[in-house]
Amino acid sequence: MDKSLICFLPFSDTGSVTASIASLRSSGLVSRVFVVLPPGSRGLPDGSEAGLITSEGFAATDALRKMAAAAVESDYVLTYSKGFPLDMGNHALARMKQVCGDTGAGMVYSDYYEKKGDAIAPHPVIDYQEGALRDDFNFGSVILYSGKAFRDACARMDREYAFAGLYDLRLKISQKYPLIHIPELLYTEVETDTRKTGEKQFDYVDPRNRAVQVEMEKACTDHLRCIGGWLPPRFRDVSFDDDFEYDASVVIPVRNRVKTIADAIRSVLGQKTKYRFNLIVVDNYSTDGTTEIIRSFAGDSRLVHIIPGRKDLGIGGCWNEAVFSDRCGRFAIQLDSDDLYIDDSVVTRIVDAFHEQQCAMVVGSYRMVNFNLDEIPPGLIDHREWTPDNGRNNALRINGLGAPRAFYTPVLRKIRIPNVSYGEDYAVGLAISRHYRIGRIYEPLYLCRRWEENSDAVLDVAKANAHNLYKDRIRTIELLARKKMLAGS
Repeated sequence: MDKSLICFLPFSDTGSVTASIASLRSSGLVSRVFVVLPPGSRGLPDGSEAGLITSEGFAATDALRKMAAAAVESDYVLTYSKGFPLDMGNHALARMKQVCGDTGAGMVYSDYYEKKGDAIAPHPVIDYQEGALRDDFNFGSVILYSGKAFRDACARMDREYAFAGLYDLRLKISQKYPLIHIPELLYTEVETDTRKTGEKQFDYVDPRNRAVQVEMEKACTDHLRCIGGWLPPRFRDVSFDDDFEYDASVVIPVRNRVKTIADAIRSVLGQKTKYRFNLIVVDNYSTDGTTEIIRSFAGDSRLVHIIPGRKDLGIGGCWNEAVFSDRCGRFAIQLDSDDLYIDDSVVTRIVDAFHEQQCAMVVGSYRMVNFNLDEIPPGLIDHREWTPDNGRNNALRINGLGAPRAFYTPVLRKIRIPNVSYGEDYAVGLAISRHYRIGRIYEPLYLCRRWEENSDAVLDVAKANAHNLYKDRIRTIELLARKKMLAGS
């Protein structure tokens, strides 16, 4: 029987590794299994029938080069990246090899079963596309590579990474080979991160992960240079000499936020500023009393209450209602209906930033709080990873640009905001960054409430996949636009 497949997995504990090795070998297709363990480890007990590779980390460049050397004559390479027992499905490895060989893929991955405690549930994943550049793309823990593609990518690694080696490997393979998703449940893995989606989404801005993020940005930047998608730090100028009645408008799209909308409105109307501003609340057919609360502020002439003529609008569509209103000011400033400004100087600081940094968009910082406004981890979200020279390139890798966001209205009117309720801000931010500077304010400007009614607090797998697929599509559209622009066509 064909045994041209070599497998690699990290060492966790003897029992888990032994069980995973047994599951892999049961296919009859595996010629050898290697375990990657840190220097000084005692290794596996006698009889485990596994080779050993010493490296500081399974995702390190050093470990991958050693894997490539160990698999120098192998047609296929498989990695299993978790430390808990793996249960491969019947004929699963044969199926992955078949698809890889039939399609000429450099890498194949599949849906899987996820075990949480005693419960087992399907976990579908999504198709890879050119713009799927985020380093947290979920391929699952079992990936099969063409041996040729694996070794070729490792040979082209010219940086030493402690954390970004596997990410760098995937990007380099994607430059020459397709990455194929098999929509079949081929194995069972143990899921240990049982946090809600609303808790996981801020991992990439946690200061404790800073060293990882620095490496990931370098790998992504090198990839963009290689494929002709990297933008040099050259920007279009902006002038703010357009005739507007208001210098700024705060925009709040809202639907059914009876518990929070009054706090949001008061935090805007309480602003003290040298600029003329108003507040545009786009009320998307609320049914819970939100509309009546908005109307209770009607005595303040700065409040503009818009109920759209259409009932098919998402958050982005509501934003367009405000931006294209003749009451919209020169700068349109975001505030979510859950949140509130941190003090009475926010509007002034944002408008000042536009003039001082000569940019078409400003992104601030915020502090994470619970419903009662007590600070919660990770606290301040300031996106200090942004750099003027490379921020708009790294923006293709991360899942968001930060908040609150503010826009130069004439530019926003040209681009428009997608009529969706997730990722609309990210899409327009990427499009603006293609041509214009994005300014930053690194001090907190608002309090971001995290509570059970946040739209992204608890997402099931299908909804999380839909969100990720949309953002990947936005990245693909933007990457293709940048490549076209750079190619001069």
